[in-house]
Amino acid sequence: MTRLEFTRKTKAAIIARAAGKCEACEAVLKLGEGDVDHILPCALGGEPTVANGRLICRVCHAEKTANDIRSIRKADRSRDKATGAIAPKQKIKSAGFPVSEKSAARQTKIPLPPRALFKPADERNV
Repeated sequence: MTRLEFTRKTKAAIIARAAGKCEACEAVLKLGEGDVDHILPCALGGEPTVANGRLICRVCHAEKTANDIRSIRKADRSRDKATGAIAPKQKIKSAGFPVSEKSAARQTKIPLPPRALFKPADERNV
């Protein structure tokens, strides 16, 4: 999918709305310091509109871009899994490990004698 860029008119409207501040962290920006960014990335269905754009500083932009890349990759994996492009991982088929005598002895449980839940009053030391 190709990236949809903001038009000059849309960028101007977003910059005017921001009034010289980063819309993410409220930092004061000098002329030309901010970047116009998609709130919802194009790869996830975002449109190049004023409602989907914001002016952010370069630090916030780098942070958001890293998060967007993770989200896009996750969406790609989910789509590939749903369409069958990625084959499911198969379990390893083996006979397993041989059971030693010690581990076999540990696995056999020795039954315990039944507990006396009730004792007559004359046997209790009160």
